[in-house]
Amino acid sequence: MTWLTTPAHHRWLESEGSRLLDFGRGSRHPRGGFGGLDAQGALADDADAELWITCRMTHCYSLATLMGRPGAAALVDHGIDALRSRLRDDEHGGWFAAVGADGPTNDHKQAYAHAFVVLAASSATAAGRPEARDLLDEALEVIETRFWDEDAGTTREDFARDWADLEDYRGLNSTMHMVEAFLAAADVTGDRVWLDRATRIVERVMNSLAPAHEWRLPEHFTSDGDVLLGYNEEDPKHPFRPFGATIGHGFEWARLTVQLSIALQQRGLGAPEWMMPAAKSLYDASARDGWNVDGQRGFVYTVNWEGEPVVRERMHWVSAEAVAASAVLWRATKMPVYAENYQEWWDFVGDHHLDLEGGSWWHELDPQLEVAGTVWPGKVDVYHALQATLIPRLPVTPSLASSLAAGNLA
Repeated sequence: MTWLTTPAHHRWLESEGSRLLDFGRGSRHPRGGFGGLDAQGALADDADAELWITCRMTHCYSLATLMGRPGAAALVDHGIDALRSRLRDDEHGGWFAAVGADGPTNDHKQAYAHAFVVLAASSATAAGRPEARDLLDEALEVIETRFWDEDAGTTREDFARDWADLEDYRGLNSTMHMVEAFLAAADVTGDRVWLDRATRIVERVMNSLAPAHEWRLPEHFTSDGDVLLGYNEEDPKHPFRPFGATIGHGFEWARLTVQLSIALQQRGLGAPEWMMPAAKSLYDASARDGWNVDGQRGFVYTVNWEGEPVVRERMHWVSAEAVAASAVLWRATKMPVYAENYQEWWDFVGDHHLDLEGGSWWHELDPQLEVAGTVWPGKVDVYHALQATLIPRLPVTPSLASSLAAGNLA
């Protein structure tokens, strides 16, 4: 028996998820959408409604609705309304990155945030919320016409409001969340094209880039696909585009690759043979490079191309993604090492990230495991942590909202 098969542990996960959802309610913006919370769970009076946070919280409360949590549906509808109005660019299409009291404060069209529009709309559709499917269709059309690059088999990065190119850059962070969104959209719509596109992205990343760099994933590229290994070396703590290999993203890519592999198999499409070995290799490298590597418990944020720690702060989302990846790989393989990792990493979260008095998780710890905020001040949202409480209790596929809608949660 492991924690992953223990009913009492599953009850603890359910309780922790409920605690997170209680905390997250404070991110509801009174003018529409959701904003980032401070360490006390408060939303500043002058806070913007940010697209990525609005989408992630709409996704989370869609999951809560599917779990039968009273009051969650109203929060989903609040998010959908903002995506259909306040955050939507009626003139040029797509969605603003952030809006304030007087309109857009950041009118860029960001791939990262648009991926979450698809995820939020997919989850809300699975939850049966009004206007969710119309939002999903619109979001997929924007991805199709603006972000998908058929020749390259991946997605473009960011644009100006009028869809003019902003910079000579493409990044794997946004691309990874596009894969997550495509899996969710495929489950909700039944359209195979999103699985095909996820497969093209994952093949480039997991069957080419990762093995070519000793399973330390480069994340930054020119628009032509040239690797930028030194990108942000002067700003290594960047929250979205840090220098070096990002440990948490290694775990996310490993998990998504397993989920895609099984989704392809279940649809009778056949999964490439390299997928599962690649997922294991990237998982192993992320654990090797990230866990307990500097004399202190926990995962470092980033490492350089020799595997040496660069940013040693411990981010809550990295631990959450490590837990989720270990659960998925255990369920897919039943190898004991993944169950052992799962328990050890949850123990670390319980000892250091959970704020049982103030709510939610401490988002960042310094190298001495004291609460910090140099990269992620406050407790912005509950997306990573909530998913870490759900993924261990569900089959590897389908994606979370579709799995809950199918009644897969005991």
